[in-house]
Amino acid sequence: MKGHDDVFRWVRERYRLSLERIEQIASLGSGLEERTGDKALRSFDVFFRKSAMFIAFTGHVYNLLQSGNYRELHEQELSNINARLYRDIMPHEYDRSFANPSFACRHLGEGYGQIFSWLACEIRALIPLAFRDRICDMSAVQELFLTIYSDLADGLVSPDVLRDDIYWYVSDYTDQTIPVRIRETLDPSLTFYRDIIMDSSLLDISYLYFYGEPVTADEVAMAEYLADLDQETIDRMARTFVDGYIRGFEVGRIDRGPARNVQIRAYMGYERVIRAAIHLFEARGFECIIYGRPALHINRRNGLSGFGSQSINPQYDFDHSMDMGLCLDSALCERIESQTQAAYEEYDQLAGLLAGPAVMDVFGRLPFVPSPDSCRITLSPKQEKLNVSLTSHLTQIMYRHVDSSRVSFTIIAWPQPSIGPYFKSVMDEMIRVNTLDNDRYCLMQQKIIDAMDGADHIHISGRGDNCTDLNVSLKELPDISRQTDFENCLADVNIPLGEVFTSPRLRGTNGILHVSGVYLDNLYYKDLKIVFQDGFTRSLFCENYLNADENEKYVQQNLMKGHKSLPMGEFAIGTNTAACVMARRYGIGDRLPILIMEKTGPHFALGDTCYSRSEDRAVYNPDGREIYARDNEYSERQRKEGDQPYFNIHTDITIPYDEVGSITAVFADGRRVDIIRDGRFCLDGTQELNRALDEM
Repeated sequence: MKGHDDVFRWVRERYRLSLERIEQIASLGSGLEERTGDKALRSFDVFFRKSAMFIAFTGHVYNLLQSGNYRELHEQELSNINARLYRDIMPHEYDRSFANPSFACRHLGEGYGQIFSWLACEIRALIPLAFRDRICDMSAVQELFLTIYSDLADGLVSPDVLRDDIYWYVSDYTDQTIPVRIRETLDPSLTFYRDIIMDSSLLDISYLYFYGEPVTADEVAMAEYLADLDQETIDRMARTFVDGYIRGFEVGRIDRGPARNVQIRAYMGYERVIRAAIHLFEARGFECIIYGRPALHINRRNGLSGFGSQSINPQYDFDHSMDMGLCLDSALCERIESQTQAAYEEYDQLAGLLAGPAVMDVFGRLPFVPSPDSCRITLSPKQEKLNVSLTSHLTQIMYRHVDSSRVSFTIIAWPQPSIGPYFKSVMDEMIRVNTLDNDRYCLMQQKIIDAMDGADHIHISGRGDNCTDLNVSLKELPDISRQTDFENCLADVNIPLGEVFTSPRLRGTNGILHVSGVYLDNLYYKDLKIVFQDGFTRSLFCENYLNADENEKYVQQNLMKGHKSLPMGEFAIGTNTAACVMARRYGIGDRLPILIMEKTGPHFALGDTCYSRSEDRAVYNPDGREIYARDNEYSERQRKEGDQPYFNIHTDITIPYDEVGSITAVFADGRRVDIIRDGRFCLDGTQELNRALDEM
């Protein structure tokens, strides 16, 4: 115990000393130009003083949190603190922020600008670290700031010197930053977020400021809206969410064994629903893990999953999405892998108890089209390969400790007030869409499956300006009486219900897929065209920018995630015409998440199949037939040969009904059966699906 106390005192002393030095810079200025006489350091003076003032303010907030005085502040005082913490990356301030790579390069010069923009982003991690009382990580960030400041104390040095400082900071602290992050995702005893949700008076929205996340009008309006809802409606929303998760185990015939810990990933403002869901999960024997978004650079490389607010500036997120390019090399990859392996070995018992994630997504924000920025850090071709390999290896490490055969998931989406004046109507519609009749849809979707099973391939054609002309090859069924190619997907793991899907046979899957506009991972693709040859992408085009090279780079980095080619991992036909009509009625099609959009037309996924890592587990439709198409030739061969068969990507691309000319099952004997013709379902027993479309 004495040793632990000594370490704690040492960490607090490090934090205190570094903060005192930074507070001096904040009050007196860095003095770099004055001390060295080098006018080139004038802009660096501005960076250090602005950053020091920000760090000093986070130190002040940390003191308020530690003393308990923070939660005694009035709502307006809390709002003012939150606004000050996040002001410089808000869209109206971002053009003047060193966190903006363009601004940093313009004022500090090429080479330096990227480094200091990276540093400005890393310094912002102090906000969530302060609220989570991660004083050791706070000390490390503050000491990095002082190290780089000291490098310039005698004059301007090469960017390589500063880059080395960052490299060793990232590498040296992986034994601290990686295990903490992995534990956060596995350990239900870490209750920072859960305590706020369960213990706060959710009728007083001051609790929104207790997380340390940016609080915008959306989070406030959502919390106020839910505060006025009756408990019955709240419970109905929560029950849909929890029942979908439970059905995932039942439908998949998954024996979860000892696994009982469910990760709840959700958004601020929905705490009343999340609280009700926690009660329901616990009544079913589950424990809930709620963890925040990753704070530090090293843990942001795979996205921003967790609990928190919506992005306050998607351009900022985009500009820093490849910051690993500043220091990624093979040695760092090995270091990250070894620390990840060590962390999972340490938390192996917790990993064995993980039952999977329950995700509550939101939608409603205006679509985002990123502005290309030549100053932002990107990955070199060599780094792209390293990153793809690193992602694959880290995923393998995780699944050596998390038993995928005992894991399920669910995901549901709700609107945000920013969707517009029809918010309450859209919310009512979503409650209806998320609770459609499983039995009725099951019968209609079975009609579609019966019409396609046994076909050689499915032909999809576009209409109007859509030039889709694609053959999707199907796996040959050994016994059609007991086996099927398509899963009858209802409201379980993916809510709302409404699709039939398969893993295509790659050989013979050829042609062009075209969609006039689509949002994928919150990024827009205009006139996206993908050419497939034997199931793999051969060329991809979009028309976001006037410059063809910019379009190619945009698709390669964001859609392909650095892979040169990806297989078609899924072909599906969405049947949720009610969701489609809702989107059209309120003009929100461009704001719906892919979870909903994929149910509103045929869709095609790039990457892994829906059954990746569970191909050997038998899956059955409600009619009792086993789903045979769980693999494709690539994954089958790779697994058999002992190679890594997964891309760790599954990106759905949907063609809306009104761009579909026909979807036709084509049999080896030449017989053709239309499933959809001119944007309408045409099989006997499925015409009811057209009712909503015709009313539209």
